[in-house]
Amino acid sequence: MAITAFVPEIWNAQLMVALQKSLVFGQSAIVNRNYEGDISQYGDTVRITSISDPTIGTYVANTTVITPENLNDAQRTLTIDQSKYFAFEVDDIEKRQALGDVMPEAMRRAAYKLRDVVDQYIAAFYTSVPAANDLGTVTIGATPTKVYDEVLVPLSVKLDEANVPNENRWTVVPPWLYGKLLLDSRFIKANESGTTAGLRNAEVGNAAGFTIYKSNNVVNPSTDLWEVMAGAGNTAISYAEQINKTEAYRPQSSFSDAVKGLHLWGAKVIRPDHLAGVTVEVA
Repeated sequence: MAITAFVPEIWNAQLMVALQKSLVFGQSAIVNRNYEGDISQYGDTVRITSISDPTIGTYVANTTVITPENLNDAQRTLTIDQSKYFAFEVDDIEKRQALGDVMPEAMRRAAYKLRDVVDQYIAAFYTSVPAANDLGTVTIGATPTKVYDEVLVPLSVKLDEANVPNENRWTVVPPWLYGKLLLDSRFIKANESGTTAGLRNAEVGNAAGFTIYKSNNVVNPSTDLWEVMAGAGNTAISYAEQINKTEAYRPQSSFSDAVKGLHLWGAKVIRPDHLAGVTVEVA
């Protein structure tokens, strides 16, 4: 669709910047890029091998006969199977009518949209949470303390029971659930939080051992349900990109500047036991 609004009117030199939601799931605190180097240089897949734990036996001097056991292995494959692109052009006449520089803002928006696709893809990995680490459905009513008592603490317990490390634990919640936390005095009052450091002036950054992120990309499968995921560090999910290229060119069929971009990438849950999840229902 042509940018007809630029002809013949003169636009203000300052273009209105489009609002953007925060991109959370694709950040380094949640996903790792451990295998990206192999993929970008050599191929489109990496086979990640894990082995079973050895059996621990009791040794009795001069009695026990030691027979080495064969360890089982398992493989997961991280595949570069997601290919996305953008392409747009701005006609020379339309560009001349606009005082603002259209191309940089359009390119920034295109790059953001590509990252948003990745973010939503990773958010959908809540389906990889093992049954043992899934809390099921928790209904949140008017009582804000239910978020801490029935969501965050039980998620932490699930990770504890799975022997997941305590360090760098995270969870991503939708904004409305984040808002519930802001109503819990344990997170906004110094005399009730038990510390002079940390959560102050309605900042909810850490709770129940989690760094809390908020995102509009938390999966919302139906009107009243959201899929909240938690984990520890970036050990559970691997992400790799093979091609991330942007090219500017002059199309032969028009007098215009054009830009196209290609993003080839893949993501995989390689340690599902390091994830926990809960379906949160708004009452």
